[in-house]
Amino acid sequence: MGMNATSLSNKTSPMTSTAIRAPRGQFASQVMRHAVWVFLILETVVFSASSPHFLSVANLSNILLQGSFVGFIAIGLTLVLINGTIDLTVGSVIGLCGCLAAGLQWLGLIPALVLTLGAGAGLGLLNGLIIERTGVNSFVVTLAGMIGIRGLVFLYAGNDALVARYDVFSEIGTMMVGPVALVSIVFLVLLVALQWVLAKTVHGREAYAIGGNRSAAINAGVRVSRHIVVNFVISGLLAAICGIAMASQLGGATPTLGEGYEMWAVIAVVVGGTRFQGGSGDLWGTLGGVLAFSVLRNGMDLLHVQPFYVSLIIGSSLIVVLLLDRKVSRA
Repeated sequence: MGMNATSLSNKTSPMTSTAIRAPRGQFASQVMRHAVWVFLILETVVFSASSPHFLSVANLSNILLQGSFVGFIAIGLTLVLINGTIDLTVGSVIGLCGCLAAGLQWLGLIPALVLTLGAGAGLGLLNGLIIERTGVNSFVVTLAGMIGIRGLVFLYAGNDALVARYDVFSEIGTMMVGPVALVSIVFLVLLVALQWVLAKTVHGREAYAIGGNRSAAINAGVRVSRHIVVNFVISGLLAAICGIAMASQLGGATPTLGEGYEMWAVIAVVVGGTRFQGGSGDLWGTLGGVLAFSVLRNGMDLLHVQPFYVSLIIGSSLIVVLLLDRKVSRA
């Protein structure tokens, strides 16, 4: 009898172990997928209890507005990261396009904006073509581009601020639709539109396939280079839109505009669930990441916390998320 029980135990224990591990792995994956929204809810509760001003309509609108600037480039970075690549030039492109939007207004407002958008898209196209034609890692190419484009900004603008000539340009950046800034509405519309592209179009499906397994995608007949270049163009275009929005709100631009924004955007995207390895992620998660860190920065400002503590907390959060991502991917 004891022998039969032992035999039964030996036969069933692997199955039981597997059955236990599977739900645990699925649970960990779900927690990882939605952790940013849990974090957002928790910090909202903490800051609303700590400051009577946090949940005011004006402050919530400000949180969304400040998040929108990082959000524009976070959208583009999500698409690029899903491909298994990265774009570090976006902060420098913001600076260049902000300065172009203000500095080219002697040509007229519409020509200035069209040329600025074209510059952003063109730089994205250049990044994508260099990466795909040379085979050099996207990190290396865009890191060099980040430095070079920032130098180009200073070459164009010098050390001076460029002031917008048209009052309507500055009014756009501060325009409100009810309690919500027009810039925030544009950000949300673009996010929804590009999430639809990711979820419902051939381009979106094949972008995931490329990030998941590039070799398999090539063997399946996917035009890999075209999809990667398109996503870099979108990333550059969104950085240009961000530069225009920031210059519009400020009524001009300086050569340092957008400096460091690429790091904030990368953090928001990765914390939102998009993996560096590519093949997974979506813009809903990116929205959660953008809002989570916008709330964190705003709440800590209301509590008069020193800025370096904010950077320390956000950097630590990124490390934790990357470790969790690594653990879940190995499960």
